[in-house]
Amino acid sequence: MYWYEYCPKHVISKYQLLVFKDNQPFLPLTDYYQDCLGRIDKSSATSYLRCLLPFFKWLEEESNYQGNPVQWNDSEEKIRVAVEDYLLYEMRCKIRDKDSFRFVNLTNKSPNTISRFLSALKSFYKAMIRLRYYPYYNPLIDGQAILHIYKDELKGVREDKPRMPSVAGTEDPIIHRRLTDSYFKVINEEWQPQIIDDMNLPYQVYQAGKKVNWSQREMIVARMLFETGARASEIIELTVGDYRQRKSHQEVSTFNKGSHGRKIKFLRFSKDTVKRLFHYIYTERKSYDENHLEFDQLPDDAPIFLSANGTPFTYHAWYYHWNRAMIVNEMSLNPHKARHWFVTSRLKEIYNVSKNEAEIQQRKNELIKYMKWKNPDTMNVYEHHFDEAKHREAHENMLEQMAQGEREYTKQRKSSRKLMPTVIETTNIELVDEELQELLEGLE
Repeated sequence: MYWYEYCPKHVISKYQLLVFKDNQPFLPLTDYYQDCLGRIDKSSATSYLRCLLPFFKWLEEESNYQGNPVQWNDSEEKIRVAVEDYLLYEMRCKIRDKDSFRFVNLTNKSPNTISRFLSALKSFYKAMIRLRYYPYYNPLIDGQAILHIYKDELKGVREDKPRMPSVAGTEDPIIHRRLTDSYFKVINEEWQPQIIDDMNLPYQVYQAGKKVNWSQREMIVARMLFETGARASEIIELTVGDYRQRKSHQEVSTFNKGSHGRKIKFLRFSKDTVKRLFHYIYTERKSYDENHLEFDQLPDDAPIFLSANGTPFTYHAWYYHWNRAMIVNEMSLNPHKARHWFVTSRLKEIYNVSKNEAEIQQRKNELIKYMKWKNPDTMNVYEHHFDEAKHREAHENMLEQMAQGEREYTKQRKSSRKLMPTVIETTNIELVDEELQELLEGLE
């Protein structure tokens, strides 16, 4: 069993986080996480680590190479075989051989973390080579492909001669692009946000939590997920100072993915959640705090959410409670879906309350800024859902009018013994609009 804990503040250590294997420190992953800090932001490093933990457990329990389990520090060939098996049997992917690498096709049973897992594993072996833990080449990198591309770029117009300098003007310019060096290449992954418009979803989750006796802490985090649209880590890692920074008592400052810990966005939640939050701080949290401090006595860097041991609450510890509630209540719900639910709900509200297109666009821009989307086109995928919904509504109205017309026609036919059909003469109709004429001719 692999798991991790953040280092308590009162403990002096060079590690911010410790990874454990069967309750013993596991240095390869511990050093990997530490090596990541400063290279990528903390939330990405933690996300990579969470992707790797199940793989390391699988390596130990399920992997097989010629009758023996694969170790993480085995040769490239053994690691590649193990990763391919993991993608096939655990992540339900399809693998296709291609030259010196593998194509990875996702199926409808594959999780949405395939690319992240492969990136994390490639990053892990880069760190292990850098730290001199791994004596082989990176098994997640296709060295042959890089070599071929490099050789092609060195070829000049003169046979068996190197390229002339660019100023000579005799060579085609080199197209500078990022080399795809991955041994496993995902070829059919296109990110699509999930449209979740079940308005009762939050209440179903709250009830699921109550059934497994969630504490105040788990319930507040769940409520904030649905009310703010934030990622779980952005909520779990909040500090007292994050709350004090905002003027409104219903808001907190927090980091964003890729912000390297800088508090560049804010979250807003309901007054009821504010009451629950302070009740938690003055009761449950106070009992966990080794100094039993109240809100006004806490320093700005004190975490809002604590574990039962008085240490900062972690995503790993929180997810245990979330997952248990989902399993017991037979719900299949990734916590990130709360974010999709939030966006879908906000867009529905925007369309309902806006009076014209200008108001709709203004409110959508405000939502984009609140979500801190780097690519505004993300909104287009959600809008497609609402375009379809509006079409369904208009089409349903048309079908209802047709049904009403059919009822009236039938009633009229019964009341009249001799109902003459209406004949529409079209031969003498003058069509001024040529495009309309073409359309009618196309329907014949």
